[in-house]
Amino acid sequence: MGPVTAAVLQLAALIGALALCYIPFGNYMAKVYTSDKHWRVEKWIYKGIGANPDTEMRWPAYLRGVLAFSLIGVLFLYLLQRIQGILPGSLNFSSVNPAQSFNTAVSFVTNTNWQSYYGEQTMGHVVQTAGLAVQNFVSAAVGIAVAVALVRGFARSRTGEIGNFWSDLVRGTIRILVPFSAIAAVILVACGAIQNFSGIHEVGQFMGGSQQWNGGAVASQEAIKELGTNGGGYFNANSAHPFENPTPFTNLFEIFLILLIPFALTRTFGVMVGSVKQGYAILATMFTIWLGFVALMMWTEFAHHGAALQAAGGAYEGKEVRFGVGSSSIFAVSTTLTSTGAVDSFHSSFTGLGGGITLLSMMLGEIAPGGTGSGLYGILIMAIIAVFIAGLMVGRTPEYLGKKIGAREIKLSAIYILITPALALVFTAASMALPTPPHSMLNPGAHGFSEVLYAFTSAANNNGSAFAGLNANTDWYNTMTGLAMLFGRFLPMVFVLALAGSLAEQKPVPATAGTLRTEKPLFTGLLVGAILIITGLTYFPALALGPLAEGLAS
Repeated sequence: MGPVTAAVLQLAALIGALALCYIPFGNYMAKVYTSDKHWRVEKWIYKGIGANPDTEMRWPAYLRGVLAFSLIGVLFLYLLQRIQGILPGSLNFSSVNPAQSFNTAVSFVTNTNWQSYYGEQTMGHVVQTAGLAVQNFVSAAVGIAVAVALVRGFARSRTGEIGNFWSDLVRGTIRILVPFSAIAAVILVACGAIQNFSGIHEVGQFMGGSQQWNGGAVASQEAIKELGTNGGGYFNANSAHPFENPTPFTNLFEIFLILLIPFALTRTFGVMVGSVKQGYAILATMFTIWLGFVALMMWTEFAHHGAALQAAGGAYEGKEVRFGVGSSSIFAVSTTLTSTGAVDSFHSSFTGLGGGITLLSMMLGEIAPGGTGSGLYGILIMAIIAVFIAGLMVGRTPEYLGKKIGAREIKLSAIYILITPALALVFTAASMALPTPPHSMLNPGAHGFSEVLYAFTSAANNNGSAFAGLNANTDWYNTMTGLAMLFGRFLPMVFVLALAGSLAEQKPVPATAGTLRTEKPLFTGLLVGAILIITGLTYFPALALGPLAEGLAS
């Protein structure tokens, strides 16, 4: 069996597994967020934090809950890193310096999981489990909660109430992320991923010397890292490390975990708004972009014209031989089209155009299928933009899911889609213009520019993957990527929740002969086109200076 055939079969198996889980898992999540019953453990949590889960919130109160909870998370994780040197189970690692502590705290609370440090040489067991792993759960739950709040905005009418943040947060964690992560962790352990709290030990003799590794609760963190589209690895090599991702089966299983919740949330959306066809339309948009990018990535990595690459059967540089080019291509596209950031290969070593695809995947706004929650609310914002464009074409006030899209809704949506490009491009320009930041680039020219552009695109879009080559562990990059992650996560949420409140206050508008049928393939095509055109117009000059220039020159 050739490598291309094997890659296609793996892709087919992945799609089949996702299809089998789509309806039951999507329905289950819809039930989680619409049930009026509370589990006993949830009641204990509500009592402990002093929250009334049955109190409905308007969007400002919901937003205050999101921001307050996230701020506490940043402060706690920052403090935990700063006192690591005196904590038990620190593996004799010293406390993390202030700039890196800030960057890491913001990174994990914002579901970005950008890492400018070597995990196995910096973080002890307490920080990894009580700090980073906990944020893997709750940051993902926050994203789903905000998405569900927006869905309620479409589903409800004549009320400004969009749910209860504390209830949504707790249910997402207790009923979805914890149990399914536990199942995934058991599977990973059974397949060879490690799960322990051992100290640093030698693993073998190599060329007269020894190599040392520390253990850790790797499988459990790997499970939520992928299921919650987080991405921060226990080891610097991330999912290319055999302790995290030992076999081709676990590699495919981790891709499945990355895509499961973002795709299934479209079913949850359809069920909650009372039209599963609307969910299928959004799913079709996400799937079309994802599959197209996977196919394009496989083509660039398998069919490159270089003599050495043709002799090897593909671009193997930077890829694990046990996974191959095909599986690595699927992983790379899946992790950058979601806000995961986990890697099983190194994107800087992809071909020029292949690296450009990973960049473009993030530039789409993490919506195909995107992160846990953020993918759904991001693509719903793009759907509003698409129906607005369609309304301009026919001279009609646009509507979506029975709600009129007026000036307020369009302003909120337009600001939303401008935030992350502004952050990525402005911070990249500053890093290239100032005298010191360019010294962090390993490569000159177009590839070096791509390293910087990739870093800030990843940070602003809350992805977290890195292009490698860039020394991001400096005060400048730790601070600036930290700010990009902070603003890139919470500023969009302000406008999403404001939009949810605005939609919930409206009364439904009956469909007429002139209403755009948003559950039809025509709308899916319009939405795909709008996403690609808006992204292209926004980022094309920057892409032309980086991956396009490199790809055309090679």
